[in-house]
Amino acid sequence: MQELTVGLLVISDTAAADHATDRAIDTLTAVIAEANAAADVAGSTYEWIVDERRIVPDDREAIQEKIREWCDVKQLSLVLTTGGTGFGVRDVTPEAVGDLLEKTANGIVHGMLAASLRITPFAVMSRPVAGIRKQTLVITLPGSPKGAKENLEAIIKLLPHACVQSAGGDSRSLHSGGVRKLEADAGLTGSATPRTTFHDRHSHLHESGGISGDESANHHHGCSHGHHAPTPRTKQTDNTNEMLSNELTADVTRRYRSSPYPMISVAKAHTLVAENLPLPEVVKRKVGPDLVGYILAEDVTAAESVPAFRASIVDGYAVVHTDGTGVYPVVAVSHAAPTETKLLSAGEIVRITTGAPLPPGATAVVMVEDTRIAEKTADGKEELQVEVLASGLEPMENVREVGSDVRAGEVVLRKGAEITAVGGEVGLLASAGVQEVSVYWKPAVGVLSTGDEVVDHDRTGELKLGEVRDSNRPTLIAAIQARGFEAVDLGIARDRFETVEEVIKDAISRVDVLITTGGVSMGEKDLLKPTIERSFLGTIHFGRVAMKPGKPTTFATIPSPESPPTAHKPVFSLPGNPASATVTFHLFVLPALRQLSGYSGASAHLPTALVTMEHDVPLDPRPEYHRAVVRVDKTGTLLARSTGGQRSSRIASLEGANALLCLPAAGDVGDKRTRIPRGERVPALLIGELKMGEY
Repeated sequence: MQELTVGLLVISDTAAADHATDRAIDTLTAVIAEANAAADVAGSTYEWIVDERRIVPDDREAIQEKIREWCDVKQLSLVLTTGGTGFGVRDVTPEAVGDLLEKTANGIVHGMLAASLRITPFAVMSRPVAGIRKQTLVITLPGSPKGAKENLEAIIKLLPHACVQSAGGDSRSLHSGGVRKLEADAGLTGSATPRTTFHDRHSHLHESGGISGDESANHHHGCSHGHHAPTPRTKQTDNTNEMLSNELTADVTRRYRSSPYPMISVAKAHTLVAENLPLPEVVKRKVGPDLVGYILAEDVTAAESVPAFRASIVDGYAVVHTDGTGVYPVVAVSHAAPTETKLLSAGEIVRITTGAPLPPGATAVVMVEDTRIAEKTADGKEELQVEVLASGLEPMENVREVGSDVRAGEVVLRKGAEITAVGGEVGLLASAGVQEVSVYWKPAVGVLSTGDEVVDHDRTGELKLGEVRDSNRPTLIAAIQARGFEAVDLGIARDRFETVEEVIKDAISRVDVLITTGGVSMGEKDLLKPTIERSFLGTIHFGRVAMKPGKPTTFATIPSPESPPTAHKPVFSLPGNPASATVTFHLFVLPALRQLSGYSGASAHLPTALVTMEHDVPLDPRPEYHRAVVRVDKTGTLLARSTGGQRSSRIASLEGANALLCLPAAGDVGDKRTRIPRGERVPALLIGELKMGEY
């Protein structure tokens, strides 16, 4: 096995200042790992080894220094840069790299651009270069992880051949088997030019499931109990097309008879969502109650010490600790309020309250319990002299030193900390004199229902035959607002291409994330996927998920017209059935909103806990997210009970639910096992507050 060494160079001012913001290295490393796996299956004799990973700012000298080191000194096989290939003032990567190349590789550049143009016309805004320095192949990729991934996937099967030739491999022996052999060795079929279609990108990225047909969930339907999801009885032949969605103007007889979208796992869907979201944006917010729910974008330091003065921690008397026991005159009073106190001399004491400033000259505080009144004023209302009974006082006993809680300049909250509703973080910031903080912005979320049969839930009068009240919009808007995000009601779009297109066009100019419900299954009126792909040149990252409910769940990104070419708006097209829409919101949309708001990794997802079943629960052929109520009993055990019938149209299955039981597919736990028995523990996704005691 011949090893081909790779260097990954991220070129970004932002990532250079904060490495945590970079996602390109992980993305490209994953593409290379997938290429190795595919090559191994194909019997290739080459293996990629990522030897170097670095981040540099958008600076010509810094870029060239690293390229020279990797090409001239380390003699890597391949150098991939990402970033700085656009039209921005700081975008200098093509110029920095181009000056160092001894040979150009225009064919590689053409291959990347051709693949990108199939996805978005904004690909013309990229300025990639490729070529050879010494014996190293150097290629510049776009700065967005998504764009870099797509460009690399378009050419990676050809790169071993290019790298071997660049390093001085014998061209005659490499080409001795002809083009057919080269294609076979590279894992290519057909013409010598690899055609990276949407289907290609998905087929090798996604895990496939063994279930055919789509959940009948394109719009809202009536409810019943204990039914299985509709399943087609025949299998249709596969359809391969550059865009997988139906032609918008095609006759109904030309629509797909089975879904062309690969079935992927929930875990893979989570990964695709996380990889294709834009980076969180940073904004300034004033410290106060409205800060709850935000994530800090940078460390916060205290503007002032807490306490800012020496303060008493008890009610009592400020003393000079060396005076000892005896009777002393009370010469002043120090309250917990702005005040000026006289200098305390030996042989004097000052009455003091908790939190009040220690008078100058005082070195300790005696608790009121360790004193008694020796003499009062004539009217008996004030103390003239007090006897101190305590002996052996330590210096600064019962005194809080300046900055003993928080020192000025000390980091009080770290980047990534959540400002919680408990109030502790707001209180800490306020006490430390912090007026404003940098936090991650919260996206505005648009909610759109689709369907000719759907009417507003608050419309008066009786329903006509075939009409259904819209429960999805109010449900999702309530859930979005409860999580602290702005929800924009986009109304109902009728099942006409022009209407759907116009509503989505308006929506992506008003909101940061778009949620649609309905129109994503196999019906002739299911227009969401073709509209996204064909009208907006969006990318559908997945169109089916192996889960119940929610199999037709779709995640896409649409180029943002008012943003830079690399910016895309996330679109979640959820099934129309109410339970499906709500479950998939909590499973996919909410973690995405949290990631956009600064939560990272596992913290973007809702918490899970092991719960004990109070009754048997049947298993489905698909992994199921079963609506349930979880309570804490008197022993502290988490107990779970189903909410009843789980049909995807039954919104009542979510009434009172605070958890989704994560049940395995029946086939994953043995052919003969069809249920989870009472008393067994299963993982549960917690979507609401835990219940206490009995039901």
